[in-house]
Formats: sequence, C-alpha cells, structure tokens
Amino acid sequence: MTLAVRVPEELSARVPVEQRGPGLERDAVRMLVSRGAEVAHHTFRELPLLLRAGDLLVVNTSATLAAAVDGWTGHARVVVHFSTRGDDGRWAVELREPDGRGTTRARAGGPAGREVCLPGGVGLVLEEPLSGRGERLWWARVSGAGVPGLLREYGRPIRYAYTERDQPLSVYQTVFALPSPDGTGSAEMPSAARPFTARLVVELVSRGVLFAPVTLHTGVASAEAHEPPYPERFAVPGASARLIEAARAGGGRVVAVGTTAVRAVESAVGAGGAVRARAGWTDLVVTPERGVRVVDGLLTGLHEPEASHLLMLEAVAGRPALERGYEAALQGRYLWHEFGDMHLLLP
Repeated sequence: MTLAVRVPEELSARVPVEQRGPGLERDAVRMLVSRGAEVAHHTFRELPLLLRAGDLLVVNTSATLAAAVDGWTGHARVVVHFSTRGDDGRWAVELREPDGRGTTRARAGGPAGREVCLPGGVGLVLEEPLSGRGERLWWARVSGAGVPGLLREYGRPIRYAYTERDQPLSVYQTVFALPSPDGTGSAEMPSAARPFTARLVVELVSRGVLFAPVTLHTGVASAEAHEPPYPERFAVPGASARLIEAARAGGGRVVAVGTTAVRAVESAVGAGGAVRARAGWTDLVVTPERGVRVVDGLLTGLHEPEASHLLMLEAVAGRPALERGYEAALQGRYLWHEFGDMHLLLP
C-alpha cells in the first residue's frame, strides 16, 4: 500500500525528545489518537486516560544491540549492520558505505566469499544471500570473538541519515528491555515503547491496565529498502498468552505496543483462534487481506508512506482510519521516525 502523502524532511525527528529542551522526558512526545476516521490530539502522558481498566498492553522486551561495526573490505571502508543470528551460528548482515557525515548509504553486499576485516582481529565472510528477494542482507560466518562480545566492545547503534548525531546505546533502550542470556537482541529499537517511563507504567498499572511481555528480536530495516520484514525470532511466554486470553474474555482491549508486538502475538494464535505459548521463527506478514485475529489496537510511530508496516496498520485499523490519521499528522506537524511522535489506533 502507498499513502498519497509526502513527508517533508523537517518532520523527521532528528534527536530524542528529551534533548529538545530542558525538563523534557521521553513521555513528552505528542500522540495522535485514531478511532476509525475520527482523530484527536494528545500528549503521550495522557495515555492512562485513553485506556480502560482491563485493557492489556503487549510490550516487546527485546533489548537493542550496538549492531553497527566499522570494517574494511579490501581498501574500502564499510559499516556492517548485524541483523539476526541464525540457528547455525551464522549472522545475517548488511554491508553499508560510510557517507562521510557519520551515517551510511546502501551498497551491494556480495559476492559470496567477500571478506570483511573487523576490529579486534575478527573476520567476516559473506556466504549467501539471505533470500531470493535481493542481495542486501547476506548470511555471513564470523571468525574470532563471538558477535555479542564484538558488538559490546566495538559496536554502536544503527543510525540513519535523518538523525543529527550518534547517540549512546541507552537512548535506544526502552523501559521494558531485558538483556538476553545469549547476548542477542534487536538490530533496531522496538521504538513504539520508547516514550514509556517507569512513572507512566506505574500510573497505568494503578489504573488497572495490564501488561503482557513478549519478545521479538527485530532485524535491520534500512530506511531505503521498504521491504517486507524478514523472518525474526520471537517468543510469547505461557503467562502472557494466558493474560491475553483473560483480557479478551473479560472484554478488555488487546493493544500492541509496536508492530513487533503485533507480529509476535499474531504468530502465536492457534487454529482455534486462541493465543498459546510459542517461540521460534516467524515469517508472518500481517496484511489487510490476512487481517488480525487477536490485536484490537496498536500504539506505533509514524511510518514512511511506502513502508510495509503500513499494511499492518491498515489490517488493524482499516484504510480510511489510516488515511485520515496521516492527513491529520501532517497537518499537525507531527514528527516521524524512532524519536518522533506516536499514533494510537483504537477500535
């Protein structure tokens, strides 16, 4: 789907909200609320007033990795984006070219056998494209130190050209993020949860709003690509599955915090329509044709008009709601991307 809108460059959030003025915290971002084709303007701090006791927020606990590492292939400088660890120990990686301004631009990844020298004496060899859809992401074998240690020692968060400067990894962690025992995590921040603060979570809990944690480790998106999501690792614990089913039975709304939470929950729906504990890989792509089976609402950021995530938003809220919401977001000068404003889609 393509929305008939153009997002002006000045509507890209270039720094996190807490760096835009004194006294601002993460929850100071604005929030557009869509109920069908009706829209309303709020701040994120008003979220507790927009949910009801018994509603359930599904949150992604995946921690963000310092997934970008400088390297060399021959005499050429490259930046390696580590996306996803495979079951065979290889990593899906994306090779990008430094643009001289601290960010990167797209470059071809192959051919097979290309070697990349990384810091600490670590070597990387591209073996095969991740899929037949293109050669942007490749499976690569890494020699020397383990990748989690490499990222901790030499990595930095993936950064795109619309941002102003590098930020510390802590800026890219959400209040729900938990370290994984095997050192894996998300190549890019599950950004819909970024505006939550501990204080706001306490207020939501005190008002009877429930939380169900799930995990989905996001791969690299690359702003230029606009591709459907690749298979990703996910887990829906048994306790969260029971919470989701209890909320549905009690008339509460299941609101996913981010498209990653939608993908995880909808991947755990069994043949009978109930959510069950499940973990592994998911290649689910939620489209309007497929629809959603469990999720009633969605809290998300604002996406580029060509982004495949918009298909998921349309599946949750419908095309008219999406078109009216994005029209209002542009008129209201909302900010786009991971440090930007929020969009709450409610039934």
